[in-house]
Amino acid sequence: MGQSSSAEQVSPEQREAESIAASTGALPNLQKAFSVLSDPQTHSIPIHSLQKCFGFSIDGSTNEESVVPKEFPVLMSNLSSSIVDLFFLSEKGGISWVEFLKGYIKCSGRTVSSASLNSLLRLFGMISVKAGLPEKLQVVSDEDDCKISGFLLPVDVQMLLSMCWIMWWDSNKLKASSSLGDSGLPDVTHLVLSAIDSCAEADKKMDLWETSILDMDIQLPVAKIIMWALKTVPSLSDCFGKFVHARLFYVAAHEEKLDQPDLFSHDISAKEMSVGHLLNSGRAWAISLTLRGTLSEEISKVCFPSAAEEVDDYLLYRSSLHGKGLNRFWSNIEGYNAPLLILISAHVTNNDARRWIIGALIHQGLENHDTFYGTSGSLYSISPVFHVFTPSGKEKNFVYSHLHGTVKYEAHPKPVGLAFGGSSGNERIFVDEDFAKVIVRHHACDKTYHHGPLYPDQGFLPVEASIMDVEVLGLGGKRARDIQSSYKKREELFTEQRRKVDLKTFGNWEDSPEKMMMDMVSDPNRVRREDR
Repeated sequence: MGQSSSAEQVSPEQREAESIAASTGALPNLQKAFSVLSDPQTHSIPIHSLQKCFGFSIDGSTNEESVVPKEFPVLMSNLSSSIVDLFFLSEKGGISWVEFLKGYIKCSGRTVSSASLNSLLRLFGMISVKAGLPEKLQVVSDEDDCKISGFLLPVDVQMLLSMCWIMWWDSNKLKASSSLGDSGLPDVTHLVLSAIDSCAEADKKMDLWETSILDMDIQLPVAKIIMWALKTVPSLSDCFGKFVHARLFYVAAHEEKLDQPDLFSHDISAKEMSVGHLLNSGRAWAISLTLRGTLSEEISKVCFPSAAEEVDDYLLYRSSLHGKGLNRFWSNIEGYNAPLLILISAHVTNNDARRWIIGALIHQGLENHDTFYGTSGSLYSISPVFHVFTPSGKEKNFVYSHLHGTVKYEAHPKPVGLAFGGSSGNERIFVDEDFAKVIVRHHACDKTYHHGPLYPDQGFLPVEASIMDVEVLGLGGKRARDIQSSYKKREELFTEQRRKVDLKTFGNWEDSPEKMMMDMVSDPNRVRREDR
């Protein structure tokens, strides 16, 4: 199925669609998926078969204490039918091979991020209408690069993000080809507040410390939401494309498993996954959406429940576990020559209720330097509001990490501590050597990272805050951790060798110059005769 018997029977439209699919490497699997789903008599896919391919059940329920809107399960029940209706055109009750290819290309083909976001928002708008929710989005044109107008409420943004999480989770679960269980729905409040902070009108912005998303009635223009997503979470639109890709590829490889009732199910009442005290699955997912490639995959692994069994492969240091201070910190991260994610939880003095979490991602291991260094990195405002500050390209003061020097006296000693951005003595983030205080300065002092507040209501003056906890996660995988273990063993061996003294190398004590000197000190007037 999906192939013609001769070149003459291939239309230009089919040839173009197959060429595009082949350029992505997906054509062989798409042919297998079409053969599995299609009716041999009509040589087309019945609509209900493709809907079943994209469908799944939502287990669990929402309650008054749940952060998930009660409309969300109803919303998700219309996902599969909306995908088929919107992207896979059908004729006479079936989907032909060409329309199947074109639908896949619309969902998972290579395209610009703005077009992918438009497709995602079109899908969300159709799902909302089918679920009986008020229509808030309007499609300006039906072209492939269609424009969308309208607005979303904060609760709509929350449901949109939760839908993307489920699609992202589903694709990773199928890709892993193992039983990973359910992670539930993560708390995405920090992402919703980020959208509100970036998209709401200046006169309608609220106190981001004490807000309830479900009760907020602020209209966020969809054009601003698209701009926010492109800047803050550029990989968000990939969740939909990966979902369609993973489902069709799974169908091609596991025809016999399609009838399992619990294959495509998601329990939204399951407990949110957490690796460490500061990094839960929602925060890890948000950080992964700002990245692409290997780093995104490594931070995404933190979201999987199976990662709980391998916490040591990620968590290098936690101040509440290993002790506070730069020396304790250094003893745990030294020798790890791979990207690091450093998280800092703090609060301003006399305001313990308003805690915030900031972070830094550096693309290399830490070194003991008295100057700034680094190749690349990003700063993060993680909680209560999520923002990412990528490199500006003007300077390269990515990280500063300096322990006490070996010289006992220095005329102008360099500050001892950990810092990110800014310049020496005027760092954007500076952590003291005791890990007791962190100083956060206004972005005007920093030319390395892009501008923006690291926590809500940050002013122009430097702020000294009390540190609650510090965590460091290694993103270099098992190989980087093995190299660090070898480094530590080698250092321990050298240290042990330095402690051992071989007395045989000093010869006989009676004939040694040291004994003669000791005897002279004990009785300098004693007459001594040289032994001949």
